[in-house]
Amino acid sequence: MTLRHQIIALAIIPLVIAILAITAFITWQSANLTKDNIATFEQNMLKAKETEILNLIHLALSAIQATYRDADADDQAAKDRVAAILTSLDYGKDGYFFAYDYDGNNIVHPRQIFRHGRNWLDLTDPDGDKVIAELIATAKAGGGLHQYKWQKPSSGQMADKLSFVVSLDKWRWVVGTGVYLDDVFAQTAAANASMRASIRSTFVIVALIAVPAVIVVFTTCMLLTFHERRMADGKLKALTQRVIDTQEEERARLARELHDGISQNLVGVRYAMDLAGRKVRTDVNDAALTIDRGVEALNGAIKEIRRLSHDLRPRVLDDMGLTAALQALCFNFQERTGISTQIEASGFIDRLKPEASTALYRVAQEAFNNVERHSGADRLAVKLWSEDGRARMTVSDNGAGFADGKGASPGGHGLGLRNMQERMAHFRGLLLIDSNAAGTTLTAMMPKSANMQPHDQVKAA
Repeated sequence: MTLRHQIIALAIIPLVIAILAITAFITWQSANLTKDNIATFEQNMLKAKETEILNLIHLALSAIQATYRDADADDQAAKDRVAAILTSLDYGKDGYFFAYDYDGNNIVHPRQIFRHGRNWLDLTDPDGDKVIAELIATAKAGGGLHQYKWQKPSSGQMADKLSFVVSLDKWRWVVGTGVYLDDVFAQTAAANASMRASIRSTFVIVALIAVPAVIVVFTTCMLLTFHERRMADGKLKALTQRVIDTQEEERARLARELHDGISQNLVGVRYAMDLAGRKVRTDVNDAALTIDRGVEALNGAIKEIRRLSHDLRPRVLDDMGLTAALQALCFNFQERTGISTQIEASGFIDRLKPEASTALYRVAQEAFNNVERHSGADRLAVKLWSEDGRARMTVSDNGAGFADGKGASPGGHGLGLRNMQERMAHFRGLLLIDSNAAGTTLTAMMPKSANMQPHDQVKAA
């Protein structure tokens, strides 16, 4: 997976997971809340049905109370009057009262006349419930509710029914009435369907919000990625070109140094030796003088070679550390340019990694070159110290500075300053430049991370 794809994945995947988690939580919470509401609604409906049944039973008992109270156990006329009263207490298409004796024989059933006078003690509903036997047992136990399945008169279909029964012990009768629950369950089913529709609409709303959001995020990530990639490619091309330009400048400088310095000295040595050879055959005294001049030119070539090698990589930096290398750099700079150069390093504790020491040395070297080429200064000061374990270095001069923009010119200080800043940035350090007409002060600050670890210090020791 490329970096671009990783960035896109890191941007999209958490968003998708968050949306799915939020949607699942909202759905779960909504479903639970709706189920609780539906269950409460169903319970309330059943309670209302129970209250309705109890009121009807009390109405029926009030209607037959006088007749039943004054009758004997074998008063058939009173029984017939009570049966007639119960048959007449009709309410709605499916509302009626029924009566059975303790043996299961039907006495009253105004909606199903065929049951009258027959024994239904063994009648079983589709759920296996022995309906009449259970109703008789409930009435004998003091009366109460019983739910079962029974044929609904208005539709002829089996439906859930909730009945309340009481006993007339003197006559060994069971009297009751009931209500069908299919309308309650139909309303519950409608509520469940509404809940599912609400959940579906919630998903649609979340999708309408989430999908455009994901598309926007994806598009934004793509645009940012492409933009950053173009910028990175541009910076990489610029950096590559700067590296090439720096290499060409360094090669040109070395070529000039070799041609103008070492090459000329060696050519002078060769001419001096040729002249000395000719004079040896003619005049010995003049030959000795010519040889001395050749030796002097050869010494100059040797010094020039040492200077170039020192510029490329000073051995003293590897052998004796940063402080000694900077002191040698200051001495050579003053000797070569005549600019008064001082260094103060008494407060410096060298704990830097070799690469960090090299970076600071190159920063100082580049600063010295800028002072020599552009500042016109006659004094240069270097200070090296440690602050809370962090290496610090300042290079200051009393030259003209580059507040006029000269330091930012492409062919002047600009490349050198960028190189110094990049060297410091590699170690997460800072390079601060304060330049005005009174001079320039360059401050390089290394972080603690540029220091060697304790075990590395022991190895270096």
